[in-house]
This record gives sequence, structure tokens and C-alpha cells, in this order.
Amino acid sequence: MLAKFPVETSHLKPPLKSPAVLYHKQKHSFKILCCEKNGSSDSPSSSSSSSSSPPDNKFGFKLVRQSLRDKNWKFNDIDANAVQESVNQWWSKTQTFFNGVTSPLVKSVNDRTHKKQNLQNEKEENEDTMIIEQTVDSRTRGGDLSEAAIVSIEQFSRMNGLTGQKMQKIFKALVPESVYNDPRNLVEYCCFRFLSKNNAEVHPGLKEPAFQRLLFITMLAWENPYRKGKGNMAKLLDKNTLQMKLVGKKAFVRIAPAVSGVADCSTVHNLYKALAADDKGISYSIWSTYINELLKVHEGRKSYQFQEVSIFPKEKILCLGSSRKQPVIRWENNMAWPGKVTLTDRALYFEAASLVGEKDTLRLDLSHNDARIEKTRVGPLGSNIFDSAVSVTSGPESAPLVLEFVDLGGEMRRDVWYAFISEVIAVYKFISEFGPKEGDRSVYDVYGAQKGKDRAVTQAVNSIARLQALQFMKKTFDEPTKLVQFTYLRNAPYGEVVLQTLALNCWGGPIIKKLTEGDGEPEVHVRPIGELPESSNIFDIDGSVYLRKWMRSPSWGSNASLAFWKNALVRHGVILSKNLVVADMSLVEKASMTCKDKSKVAEKTQATIDAAMIEGIPSNIDLFKELALPLTVTAKNFERLRCWDDPLVTASFLGLVYTLIFR
Repeated sequence: MLAKFPVETSHLKPPLKSPAVLYHKQKHSFKILCCEKNGSSDSPSSSSSSSSSPPDNKFGFKLVRQSLRDKNWKFNDIDANAVQESVNQWWSKTQTFFNGVTSPLVKSVNDRTHKKQNLQNEKEENEDTMIIEQTVDSRTRGGDLSEAAIVSIEQFSRMNGLTGQKMQKIFKALVPESVYNDPRNLVEYCCFRFLSKNNAEVHPGLKEPAFQRLLFITMLAWENPYRKGKGNMAKLLDKNTLQMKLVGKKAFVRIAPAVSGVADCSTVHNLYKALAADDKGISYSIWSTYINELLKVHEGRKSYQFQEVSIFPKEKILCLGSSRKQPVIRWENNMAWPGKVTLTDRALYFEAASLVGEKDTLRLDLSHNDARIEKTRVGPLGSNIFDSAVSVTSGPESAPLVLEFVDLGGEMRRDVWYAFISEVIAVYKFISEFGPKEGDRSVYDVYGAQKGKDRAVTQAVNSIARLQALQFMKKTFDEPTKLVQFTYLRNAPYGEVVLQTLALNCWGGPIIKKLTEGDGEPEVHVRPIGELPESSNIFDIDGSVYLRKWMRSPSWGSNASLAFWKNALVRHGVILSKNLVVADMSLVEKASMTCKDKSKVAEKTQATIDAAMIEGIPSNIDLFKELALPLTVTAKNFERLRCWDDPLVTASFLGLVYTLIFR
């Protein structure tokens, strides 16, 4: 870049060589050279400068004086590109400076903006259960429908592709008037009809917060179907309003098992106790937290399976036990070996920690009938001071695997892992006892019976997932084994009948091939087992058949079993599937309800016995004193003889003793 600025300079003293020359004015010009900061210049005119250029300044420019006589100044001599480049550099530096000064202010404003956006998004997320037009007739004989009932009916009706009014008319045409007059049944019909369309292990709708909230509102609707005072649907859908609502036990027990993966009928009562704890019900925050933790467990299993696909190609990883704070230790010959425990749907693996070399992995097959697990105590040198271990064997010839689950907070971690492993063992015992024999071709005569084993294992896997979710929520339970289905039923009163209904649920299905005497089975007629000879099959409420040849368990001949199956097929409601019945209960629900009642009676009886034993301790001590009284009197008499309190008696006693000795 070249720019010339004329400058006038006055010489007070003329040059000595020309004294006759009068004083005159001489014009000079300075040109500004744009150069790099190192002071170099590519301009050819710089060499003709009458003086050396000044030192480079920090902006990369230098001023060079040039006489106007050397070259005339022209406007075209300006380098436009160089000017633009210099201006851009100045602007960039200025912008950087102002950005540095104003960045804290901008950041604070952006933070406030993001917070407002997040609050708005959360508000929109909380209101994604939209207030829709009410089409259902809210007037019933018992009173007007509650806001929760209207929301539940309308939402599920639209999810079924209809309006609430149409669903109400269809339900009225299906059921008797006595069933229709109970609004709970309409809530069940709309909800169960939508849930019956999905047979996944875990309902995919649970991932949506709106569906979680709708299920919670449905439980509120089932618990309180009638309106109390003036209500507002918009207020009901507000998250703060939902937080103040509590779902009771009956509503949770009725709705939760209908959703795939959330609960099962046999342990839902214990699940409610664990979630509600000391509260009068389950709040929305507890409900949503439980569902989210449950989904995290299933997602975590998928990641485990992806990472360990080469090690466990045909097994599904359920849970891992390895942590620096809470290690897992194997005890063998009074030696402790830390390592990693992996539980799959078929086996238990222990991988010892090793700094060098290959790691040895020990596998215990839990699918054998002789597999066992027991709680045990461990310690150095056989001291057995730590009550935090389990002993697992896969058969009579298998060496026990003793694992200690270190937990500084108590024994809960060991008890939870005991429930995990017990459930895997229990489900394979259930399959062996209530399922068809391995290789039985009759499973292909009943539709879907070949998948019965997988269904049973899936139920056990979901039970373990629910217990894991409670563990992550810090929702402890006195006995974790009461939260896993098959382990609980093997020890519960009336549990064998519930296992029979589960067997019918897993292996039962429509008959594909008509069975005749030549096939070893009588002709099939849908009648209760109590009215049939011993060679007959049993049937589910939807007509599914469970073959008699599969009934190898001795529990089928018990009085409790015969009494249950005699009246098992009495129908009152609308059957949507073998597990979803409106205005009535499925066979599994009926048996589980009886099991729960008998368990409650057994618990009360045991509590009474324990209290009587504690209260009877003083009387037992008095009885012991009475029994020990003769010995006490004899001891006192010997003491008198020893002390010679009565010399004549002591001498007579010694004489008698000496006589007996010498004779």
C-alpha cells in the first residue's frame, strides 16, 4: 500500500554549496508502507527512500519519506487489497477485545435463556397428556365420573382408535347392566383393551412420560371413579397436582400387573409395600422413578449383552457383581480371592482377579434339578465371623462355590444376590416339574406350547429386574425373596396352586391337532377338571389347553388343587386375553389372591407364636426353677455336711460312705 502526504518543511539555512540561491520552500512526501511485523517490505520504491524507515510499530506499518520530485503521487498507487487486509486485522482485534470484555454478561444472559427454555420444555412435557374433548357421558347411577376417570377413558379410547362415547356404547352392549353400572369396569375395559394389543416383555409405551402419567391417572381413576366436589382436568394433569395424589393398594394391585414387565400377580402386594414404605400410598414421583429405574435395568442388560457377546453367546446377562467399594470375594480353603460375578439366565460365573496371565472363569450351571443355594458365614482361619456369603452348588458332585458379597451397611446385598440366584434356580425347577419333558413332541399339538419354557424364563428375568430397580432406588425389603415370583411361590402357602396356573399360562394354548386315544389322550371337551376323570386336561378362561400328560407334579392331586380347578372357569366379565379380564380376575389372579390371604394368616399366626414365646420367658424361668428345686436342696445339704454344721450328721454320713466303699 502506498499513500503520499505532501509535507512543507522550511530550511532556515541554505546549503553551503549554493549561497546565491535564495531561500526557498522544498516539498517532501512520506509514504506509508504496509509490511509484516518483521519490518520487511516488498515494495520496490522503498529502496529509493531518502532515509531509512523507522522501526516497525506493533501494527506492522512504517513511514518512509519521499520527495515529490522523485515521483508524482497518484490515487491509483493505493493497494486496495492491502488496505482491506489491514482494516480486517484491526476489526478482528477490536472484536476479540470486546468479546473478552462482554463474555461474562452474554454467558449469564444465555444461561437465563436456557433455563427458561428448559422450564418451558418441562412444562410442555408435563402437559403432553393433552386435554381433549370429553365425549363420554359422565353421568352414572352412582354419580358423575371423576376427572381422572374421564381423562383415562378418553385417552385410552383414542389410543384404541375410537372416542370415549363409542367405547362406552360398545362396553354397554357387551356386559350386563350390573357390570356396566360400575365405572371401574369401563376404566378397565378402555385400559386393558389397549394393553392387550402388545405382547412384549416390557411394554414399549413405558418409555414415554405421558404414558407413565396416564397409567398413574388410570390407577387414580380406578380408586376414585366418582367425582368429589368441583374438579378441573387441567389442574389434574399438572405435575404438582399429581404429586399430591397417592395410589392405594387395591388400585395398584389391579392395574400394575396388566402392564407388561411392571409387576406380576403373585408378588405385586409385596412390591406395593416396598414402594409405598411407610406412606399411605404410592406418589407419582415414586411411580415414575420406579419405571425409569426399571427401564435402565433393561437397557443396561442390552449393553452387557453387546459387550460380552463372545463369552455368553446363548445366554442373557442379568446382572454383574463387581465394585471397588463393594467387592465380591470367593472363599476357598480359608483363602479369599476377589473377582467378578456374572449371573445369566442359566448359569453363574466367577472370574478371579488377576494382574498377569489369563483369567480363569468358573461356571456353575443353575438349570440342573440338584442346584442349591444357601446362606453361609465366612471368615479367616475358619472363624465364620462374616454373615454375608452364599454357597452355590450345581449338583451333588459339584464343589460348592462360596461367594461373599461385601456390604459395610449390613446383609442386604447378600440377601438380594441370594434372591437373584434363587430365582434362576427356582424357574428351572418349575420348568422341570410343571412343563413337558425334554423332547416331548406333544408341545407341537398345542399352539405356542414350544415357547412355554422361554415364557417362564422371561417371567423370572423380569422379577429379577424389578428387584434390581428397587435396589437402585434404595427401597429395601425385609425379605427380597418375596419380590421374585418363583422363589416366593415355592415357600408360600397355596403357592403350588399358583404355580399350576402359571404352567397353564406358559404352556397352554389352542389345540392344533385333535387328540384321540391313539395319541394317549382322550377327546377334548371344555369342562372343569373337577367334573372330569383323572385323564382329562385343564383349560384356561380363554379356552387354552394344558395337557394331562404334562401334569407330573404330585401337587395336582392335592385337595387344594382339586377345589380350585373345580370352580376355576366361572366367568363374569369380558375376557380380552388369558391375563386381562374386565370385571373379573384371571386364573393366576384368583390363585394369587388366595395365596396372599393364606400368607397373611400364616404371618399373623407366626407373629402370635413369636410374641407368646417372648412374653412367656418369665413363666418359663419359674418352671425351670421349680424343676431345679430338688437339686438345689441337695446341694445345700451337701454344703452343710462339708461345713460340719451338725457334727453328728456329718460323722454318720462319713461312716455310711466308708462302709459302702469297703464292702
